Amino acid sequence: MSEKNLNNEISLKELLEKGKEWYFYLVLKWKVILLAGILGGILGLGYSFTKKPVYTATLTFAVEDEKGGGGGGLGSLASSFGFDLGGGGGSIFTGSNLTELFKSRTMVEKTLLSPVNINGKEISLAEMYIQNNKWRDSWNKNPKFKNIQFLPNYRRDYFTRIHDSILGVIYKNLSKSSLSVAQRDKKIAITSIDVTTGNELFSLYFCEALAKQVGKFYVDTKSKKARTNMKILEHQVDSVRVELNNAITGVAVANDNTFNLNPALNVRRTPSARRQVDVQANTTILTELVKQSELAKVTLRKETPLIQVIDRPILPLPKERFGKAKGLIMGGFLAGFLVILILIVKRFLKIL
Repeated sequence: MSEKNLNNEISLKELLEKGKEWYFYLVLKWKVILLAGILGGILGLGYSFTKKPVYTATLTFAVEDEKGGGGGGLGSLASSFGFDLGGGGGSIFTGSNLTELFKSRTMVEKTLLSPVNINGKEISLAEMYIQNNKWRDSWNKNPKFKNIQFLPNYRRDYFTRIHDSILGVIYKNLSKSSLSVAQRDKKIAITSIDVTTGNELFSLYFCEALAKQVGKFYVDTKSKKARTNMKILEHQVDSVRVELNNAITGVAVANDNTFNLNPALNVRRTPSARRQVDVQANTTILTELVKQSELAKVTLRKETPLIQVIDRPILPLPKERFGKAKGLIMGGFLAGFLVILILIVKRFLKIL
């Protein structure tokens, strides 16, 4: 046998001997390991009794966003008035950007200030969260927090530093473990919102309110440009129509003033001729503006996305409970593993 093979055989033999040595060492400590496993199992079982169940509200929706063409065929007159009727262009609310919008602090905080009816009383979702977690039990002992209220639809301009701090804590808690937004499949444009909390009604109300809040913000933002153009055009149409009516009245007044006028006195007919020009000009402008206004309405409809809710959360919500068997097994396993690790480290330090 070569020297290399002999060294390999000795190394393997030593390794097996060491393994047996460690094995018998742990066997001798079986009482300690078993006791730790029993204690861990008891602790895990106790945790399963104290751990409250969680409820998950799930809402799925799809976004249909019709991207219309530009306004190149709407005429040069619109450009002269400074109107931009064109659509086109990319959108920041696509793919993962839309899902991140649901998790943004602004959207979550606006949702927390949404009103809900609890036992015949209208309160905000933020107040409901505070009551569920019994924060006011400790706040009542502190004058700094005693009078803090989160009224429904409360304007954020009136918030104090304490209000912002409390909302920040609620947002952190919800975004960290309670709120999940994702597309079920990249090939399918269906987004799912999951809200998981220890209160069934809060999960339901918050999920629906968040979807409504983000949907409104999304639609308003996507169609803001087209809606602004339409309002400007409608204002211009009203203004030109008033000018046209005044011009028509002016023509009538000028004609009345020249009734039975001597044909030789043509200068007296000048006001009537001027008013006729105003009528013709305003008629042309009004006709074009009315056409542009109708086209702007079409553009607005094309630029306004449709958010279609597919499935809403329905009571009773799916409930997940930390099972007793799960707590017993996990507690015993983790405690036993931890004791074995401690024993190995302790013996290894002695050897060194």
